[in-house]
Amino acid sequence: MRGNGARYLMSAFSGLLLVFTFAPYDLYALAWVAMVPFLLSIDGLPLKAAFKAGFSMGIVYFFGTTYWIYHSMHDFGGISLVPSLLIVAALAAYLSLYTAVFAMLYSARIRHTRLPALLVAPVLWVTLEYIRSYLFTGFPWSTLGYSQWNFPYVIQIADVTGVYGISFLVVSVNAAFADFFLLRRRTRRMPLYPVTYTVTGYICLAGLLAATFLYGGYRLDEPRPGHPLKVSIAQGDISQSEKWDQRYQNHVFRIYQNLTTGAAFQSPRLIVWPESALPFVFDGHDPRVKELEQTENTMHIPLLIGAVRQKSDGRYANSAVLIDGGRPAYIYDKIHLVPFGEYVPLKRVLFFVNKLSDAIGDFSGGDDYLDGGVGHNRFATLICYEMAFPGLVRKFFITGGDFMVTITNDAWFGRSIGPYQNWSMAALRAVENRKPVIRAANSGISGFFTSTGLVIKHTALFERRTITATIMTDPTVTFYTRYGDLFAYLCILTALFILIFSSEKESF
Repeated sequence: MRGNGARYLMSAFSGLLLVFTFAPYDLYALAWVAMVPFLLSIDGLPLKAAFKAGFSMGIVYFFGTTYWIYHSMHDFGGISLVPSLLIVAALAAYLSLYTAVFAMLYSARIRHTRLPALLVAPVLWVTLEYIRSYLFTGFPWSTLGYSQWNFPYVIQIADVTGVYGISFLVVSVNAAFADFFLLRRRTRRMPLYPVTYTVTGYICLAGLLAATFLYGGYRLDEPRPGHPLKVSIAQGDISQSEKWDQRYQNHVFRIYQNLTTGAAFQSPRLIVWPESALPFVFDGHDPRVKELEQTENTMHIPLLIGAVRQKSDGRYANSAVLIDGGRPAYIYDKIHLVPFGEYVPLKRVLFFVNKLSDAIGDFSGGDDYLDGGVGHNRFATLICYEMAFPGLVRKFFITGGDFMVTITNDAWFGRSIGPYQNWSMAALRAVENRKPVIRAANSGISGFFTSTGLVIKHTALFERRTITATIMTDPTVTFYTRYGDLFAYLCILTALFILIFSSEKESF
């Protein structure tokens, strides 16, 4: 029991190391070795002990990367500090079930299979990451591949594999180190264990890493096929306490009007406002909307705004509206809503639960993957949480497109690590679809990414300003955009093969 306790601590230590590989700490090199203590600790454990070790790793890992959620509940949801932290702990406990199942399956199979850990571990990890991203509406936060968002040579393969390919590489390298330390144990357990399996695994991994870096260098040096487009972002930095307070509506509206007028002097081709920047429901009969349309018509600069609007069925939508030529030319309604933030799931069962903000009733999700246009350029708008779902984002660009816009309101999360993590995800979406990204955030971070995931320019948190940059549009339709998560599916099939053909039964 004492030995298992030490192993649980080793697993938790790995979880702690992984926390610091994500934004804003960005110790991305650490991710390539952070899991080694965890993989060593679960080797040879019975299933129940392995499950506990995986849970120990996960609870530290996920609480450390998602603790910031408490901020929105505590500061804006009327939930006191301790209950809000307990809710986050419950979420982390749920997410930890995935690392617990990983540990259980990995420990069970690695002791009997001749395959090296550098193959077994990554396919199991990616399988469970993918399931976590979609099960129960999905929670794809803390996907390991995001730890490498600031390592451009590695992330370029995402235009083929998606973010899961990056996770695969990181786990595989960790497992390769574990293979080195475990080789003696494995030969003791299996006296006829063929060392050539491990050596062959090392050779294959070395080739895969070399190919990844060569491909990354090629994509980074490759001229992009688009053309320059100047865009401005208005970052209003409106506090949540004022955002839907009727006393401040005109004040907030004037802030954005003034920022827009100032940005117009830069002669951009498009000006973007953040998510729900308009402090009242978008209504074509509202004189302030008429004023906004007149402003755009006078400037002759299309204006993309985040707004809440009431649909024809009376329900509300979290929307992006493009005003061009003095009228709405494109309206996109957010498809993937935030559970408990924008609606309450299973409302008949959870009738006693309110969503985070009651300024407006439950939102209704959109159904259509619509794109907008600025001149000859086509774009799609992703709203906040949607950028965390690569499978959703790619659907907007299957038939083409030139750039991507994402609008968000990260003021919910204060000065925590949440806004930085949200920002980092945009780099992967840019690479996966080879689209430059324009990111407008109410309180920051606003900025621009190239279609290779490099940061062009960005704002700081909680500053009121406009920011203007010239992006290079990119009409490329990538393998990932066209075919989706084929790499993840391949990992799932491989994992099933390993699990099914490992015939020896395990005991709890």
